[in-house]
Amino acid sequence: MSRFFIEKDNIYGDKIIITGEDYNHIKNVLRYKAGDNLVLCDGEKYDFTVTIDAFETNSVITTILHKEENKTEPLIDITLFQGIAKGEKMDFIIQKSVELGVKNIVPVITERTVVQLKDDKDKTKKKERWQKIALEAAKQCNRGIITGVDLPVKFNEALKNVNKFKLSMIPYEGEKNFTLRSVLSEFKEKVPDYKKVEIAIFIGPEGGFSEKEVEIGVKEGLIPVTLGPRILRTETASLAVLSIIMYELGAMEY
Repeated sequence: MSRFFIEKDNIYGDKIIITGEDYNHIKNVLRYKAGDNLVLCDGEKYDFTVTIDAFETNSVITTILHKEENKTEPLIDITLFQGIAKGEKMDFIIQKSVELGVKNIVPVITERTVVQLKDDKDKTKKKERWQKIALEAAKQCNRGIITGVDLPVKFNEALKNVNKFKLSMIPYEGEKNFTLRSVLSEFKEKVPDYKKVEIAIFIGPEGGFSEKEVEIGVKEGLIPVTLGPRILRTETASLAVLSIIMYELGAMEY
Protein backbone atom coordinates (compact mmCIF):
# COMPACT_ATOMS: atom_id res chain seq x y z
CA MET A 1 0.00 0.00 0.00
CA SER A 2 1.43 3.40 -1.00
CA ARG A 3 2.57 5.69 1.80
CA PHE A 4 2.76 9.48 2.04
CA PHE A 5 3.63 12.08 4.68
CA ILE A 6 1.07 14.77 5.43
CA GLU A 7 0.95 17.93 7.52
CA LYS A 8 -1.03 17.74 10.78
CA ASP A 9 -2.88 20.86 9.64
CA ASN A 10 -4.43 18.74 6.87
CA ILE A 11 -6.21 16.50 9.39
CA TYR A 12 -9.82 17.53 10.01
CA GLY A 13 -11.53 15.14 12.44
CA ASP A 14 -11.87 11.85 10.55
CA LYS A 15 -10.85 13.47 7.24
CA ILE A 16 -7.37 14.04 5.80
CA ILE A 17 -6.80 16.24 2.76
CA ILE A 18 -3.78 15.54 0.54
CA THR A 19 -2.38 18.41 -1.53
CA GLY A 20 0.79 19.44 -3.35
CA GLU A 21 3.02 17.06 -5.29
CA ASP A 22 1.42 14.02 -3.65
CA TYR A 23 -1.93 14.92 -5.23
CA ASN A 24 -0.47 14.63 -8.71
CA HIS A 25 1.44 11.46 -7.83
CA ILE A 26 -1.63 9.72 -6.41
CA LYS A 27 -3.97 10.76 -9.22
CA ASN A 28 -1.83 10.84 -12.35
CA VAL A 29 1.12 8.53 -11.62
CA LEU A 30 -0.34 5.81 -9.40
CA ARG A 31 -3.81 6.37 -10.94
CA TYR A 32 -5.64 5.70 -7.68
CA LYS A 33 -9.43 5.92 -7.69
CA ALA A 34 -12.13 6.66 -5.12
CA GLY A 35 -12.40 3.68 -2.78
CA ASP A 36 -8.68 2.84 -2.89
CA ASN A 37 -6.71 2.84 0.38
CA LEU A 38 -3.50 4.66 1.34
CA VAL A 39 -1.27 4.94 4.40
CA LEU A 40 -0.57 8.49 5.57
CA CYS A 41 1.93 9.50 8.25
CA ASP A 42 1.82 12.75 10.21
CA GLY A 43 5.60 12.85 10.71
CA GLU A 44 5.13 12.44 14.46
CA LYS A 45 5.10 8.63 14.54
CA TYR A 46 1.41 8.11 13.75
CA ASP A 47 0.16 6.21 10.70
CA PHE A 48 -3.34 6.52 9.26
CA THR A 49 -4.93 4.00 6.94
CA VAL A 50 -7.36 6.00 4.82
CA THR A 51 -9.76 5.44 1.96
CA ILE A 52 -10.03 7.91 -0.92
CA ASP A 53 -13.43 9.64 -1.00
CA ALA A 54 -12.94 11.93 -3.97
CA PHE A 55 -10.53 13.95 -6.08
CA GLU A 56 -11.15 17.69 -6.08
CA THR A 57 -9.16 20.49 -7.69
CA ASN A 58 -5.56 19.97 -6.50
CA SER A 59 -6.59 17.86 -3.49
CA VAL A 60 -7.51 14.32 -2.48
CA ILE A 61 -10.23 13.92 0.16
CA THR A 62 -9.80 10.84 2.36
CA THR A 63 -11.50 9.29 5.40
CA ILE A 64 -9.50 7.73 8.26
CA LEU A 65 -10.15 4.01 8.67
CA HIS A 66 -7.51 3.27 11.29
CA LYS A 67 -4.88 5.13 13.32
CA GLU A 68 -1.88 3.54 15.03
CA GLU A 69 1.55 4.47 16.34
CA ASN A 70 4.29 3.83 13.82
CA LYS A 71 6.44 0.85 14.85
CA THR A 72 9.50 1.43 12.68
CA GLU A 73 11.17 4.25 14.65
CA PRO A 74 14.16 3.35 16.84
CA LEU A 75 14.05 4.59 20.42
CA ILE A 76 17.64 5.77 20.13
CA ASP A 77 18.10 9.30 18.77
CA ILE A 78 21.18 9.59 16.52
CA THR A 79 22.41 12.78 14.90
CA LEU A 80 24.94 12.35 12.10
CA PHE A 81 27.37 15.25 11.73
CA GLN A 82 28.56 14.46 8.22
CA GLY A 83 31.53 16.13 6.57
CA ILE A 84 30.11 17.22 3.22
CA ALA A 85 31.06 14.73 0.52
CA LYS A 86 31.13 15.33 -3.23
CA GLY A 87 28.06 14.97 -5.43
CA GLU A 88 26.25 11.67 -5.36
CA LYS A 89 28.24 10.45 -2.34
CA MET A 90 26.44 12.93 -0.08
CA ASP A 91 23.09 11.99 -1.62
CA PHE A 92 23.87 8.32 -0.97
CA ILE A 93 24.88 8.96 2.65
CA ILE A 94 21.67 10.86 3.37
CA GLN A 95 19.46 8.26 1.73
CA LYS A 96 20.99 5.28 3.50
CA SER A 97 21.30 7.05 6.85
CA VAL A 98 17.58 7.71 6.78
CA GLU A 99 16.94 4.03 6.00
CA LEU A 100 19.08 3.05 9.00
CA GLY A 101 17.01 5.25 11.32
CA VAL A 102 19.10 8.37 11.93
CA LYS A 103 17.06 11.21 13.49
CA ASN A 104 18.93 14.23 12.18
CA ILE A 105 21.73 15.02 9.72
CA VAL A 106 24.00 18.05 10.03
CA PRO A 107 26.20 18.69 6.97
CA VAL A 108 29.58 19.93 8.21
CA ILE A 109 32.17 22.07 6.44
CA THR A 110 35.67 20.96 7.50
CA GLU A 111 39.26 21.81 6.60
CA ARG A 112 39.29 19.10 3.94
CA THR A 113 35.82 19.63 2.53
CA VAL A 114 36.13 19.80 -1.26
CA VAL A 115 32.60 21.00 -1.99
CA GLN A 116 32.46 24.78 -2.21
CA LEU A 117 29.39 26.55 -0.80
CA LYS A 118 29.57 30.14 -1.99
CA ASP A 119 26.93 31.81 0.17
CA ASP A 120 23.79 31.31 2.26
CA LYS A 121 21.71 30.90 -0.91
CA ASP A 122 23.94 28.05 -2.01
CA LYS A 123 23.68 26.42 1.44
CA THR A 124 19.89 26.70 1.39
CA LYS A 125 19.73 25.17 -2.09
CA LYS A 126 21.84 22.20 -0.96
CA LYS A 127 19.76 21.75 2.19
CA GLU A 128 16.52 21.70 0.20
CA ARG A 129 17.92 19.08 -2.16
CA TRP A 130 19.16 16.87 0.68
CA GLN A 131 15.89 17.26 2.60
CA LYS A 132 13.96 16.06 -0.43
CA ILE A 133 16.20 12.99 -0.62
CA ALA A 134 15.55 12.36 3.08
CA LEU A 135 11.79 12.65 2.51
CA GLU A 136 11.79 10.13 -0.34
CA ALA A 137 13.94 7.72 1.69
CA ALA A 138 11.61 8.06 4.70
CA LYS A 139 8.64 7.17 2.49
CA GLN A 140 10.42 4.18 1.01
CA CYS A 141 11.46 2.59 4.30
CA ASN A 142 8.26 3.31 6.28
CA ARG A 143 9.75 5.80 8.72
CA GLY A 144 7.42 7.43 11.25
CA ILE A 145 9.25 10.75 10.99
CA ILE A 146 11.13 12.60 8.28
CA THR A 147 14.82 12.84 9.13
CA GLY A 148 15.74 16.51 9.40
CA VAL A 149 18.64 17.88 7.35
CA ASP A 150 20.11 21.08 8.75
CA LEU A 151 21.82 23.92 6.94
CA PRO A 152 25.56 23.26 6.50
CA VAL A 153 27.70 24.54 9.37
CA LYS A 154 31.41 24.86 9.99
CA PHE A 155 33.10 22.25 12.18
CA ASN A 156 33.59 24.62 15.12
CA GLU A 157 29.91 25.58 15.04
CA ALA A 158 28.88 21.91 15.02
CA LEU A 159 30.92 21.32 18.18
CA LYS A 160 28.75 23.77 20.13
CA ASN A 161 26.01 21.13 20.28
CA VAL A 162 28.15 18.25 21.56
CA ASN A 163 27.24 18.67 25.24
CA LYS A 164 23.55 17.92 24.70
CA PHE A 165 24.32 14.33 23.65
CA LYS A 166 24.78 11.42 26.03
CA LEU A 167 27.53 10.01 23.82
CA SER A 168 29.51 11.77 21.07
CA MET A 169 32.09 9.94 18.94
CA ILE A 170 34.46 10.79 16.13
CA PRO A 171 36.00 7.91 14.13
CA TYR A 172 39.65 8.75 13.40
CA GLU A 173 42.32 6.71 11.65
CA GLY A 174 44.94 8.02 14.08
CA GLU A 175 43.17 6.50 17.11
CA LYS A 176 44.70 3.21 18.28
CA ASN A 177 43.20 2.54 21.72
CA PHE A 178 39.43 3.03 21.73
CA THR A 179 37.41 0.85 19.40
CA LEU A 180 33.79 1.54 18.55
CA ARG A 181 32.83 -1.77 20.12
CA SER A 182 34.63 -1.11 23.40
CA VAL A 183 33.18 2.39 23.74
CA LEU A 184 29.65 1.11 23.11
CA SER A 185 30.11 -1.80 25.54
CA GLU A 186 31.24 0.54 28.32
CA PHE A 187 28.39 2.91 27.47
CA LYS A 188 25.80 0.13 27.86
CA GLU A 189 27.24 -0.82 31.25
CA LYS A 190 27.15 2.73 32.59
CA VAL A 191 23.85 3.97 31.10
CA PRO A 192 20.78 1.89 32.08
CA ASP A 193 18.48 3.55 29.52
CA TYR A 194 21.04 3.42 26.70
CA LYS A 195 18.33 2.55 24.14
CA LYS A 196 16.61 5.90 24.65
CA VAL A 197 19.42 8.42 24.54
CA GLU A 198 20.78 11.01 22.12
CA ILE A 199 24.02 10.10 20.36
CA ALA A 200 26.20 12.16 18.02
CA ILE A 201 28.49 10.77 15.33
CA PHE A 202 31.04 12.93 13.52
CA ILE A 203 32.20 11.60 10.15
CA GLY A 204 34.83 13.36 8.06
CA PRO A 205 34.63 14.12 4.32
CA GLU A 206 36.97 12.69 1.71
CA GLY A 207 40.39 12.90 3.33
CA GLY A 208 38.93 12.70 6.84
CA PHE A 209 39.30 15.15 9.69
CA SER A 210 42.58 16.95 10.23
CA GLU A 211 44.60 16.19 13.36
CA LYS A 212 43.86 19.70 14.60
CA GLU A 213 40.09 19.21 14.20
CA VAL A 214 40.20 15.94 16.12
CA GLU A 215 42.17 17.58 18.93
CA ILE A 216 39.64 20.42 19.16
CA GLY A 217 36.77 17.93 19.04
CA VAL A 218 38.20 15.82 21.85
CA LYS A 219 38.58 18.92 24.02
CA GLU A 220 34.89 19.64 23.44
CA GLY A 221 33.85 16.14 24.50
CA LEU A 222 34.10 13.93 21.40
CA ILE A 223 35.43 10.41 21.97
CA PRO A 224 37.84 9.32 19.22
CA VAL A 225 37.35 5.72 18.05
CA THR A 226 39.11 3.47 15.56
CA LEU A 227 37.20 1.54 12.92
CA GLY A 228 40.02 -0.93 12.43
CA PRO A 229 43.14 -1.21 10.28
CA ARG A 230 41.44 -0.43 6.96
CA ILE A 231 40.77 3.10 5.72
CA LEU A 232 37.08 3.49 4.91
CA ARG A 233 35.60 5.92 2.43
CA THR A 234 33.39 8.57 3.99
CA GLU A 235 30.19 6.97 2.68
CA THR A 236 31.31 3.57 3.99
CA ALA A 237 32.30 4.93 7.40
CA SER A 238 28.95 6.66 7.96
CA LEU A 239 26.87 3.60 7.21
CA ALA A 240 29.18 1.18 9.01
CA VAL A 241 29.14 3.24 12.21
CA LEU A 242 25.38 3.77 12.13
CA SER A 243 24.74 0.08 11.50
CA ILE A 244 27.02 -0.99 14.35
CA ILE A 245 25.45 1.45 16.81
CA MET A 246 21.92 0.42 15.85
CA TYR A 247 22.81 -3.23 16.26
CA GLU A 248 24.78 -2.93 19.51
CA LEU A 249 22.14 -0.76 21.19
CA GLY A 250 19.23 -2.94 20.12
CA ALA A 251 17.69 -0.60 17.57
CA MET A 252 17.40 -3.33 14.95
CA GLU A 253 15.09 -5.46 17.07
CA TYR A 254 11.28 -5.53 16.98
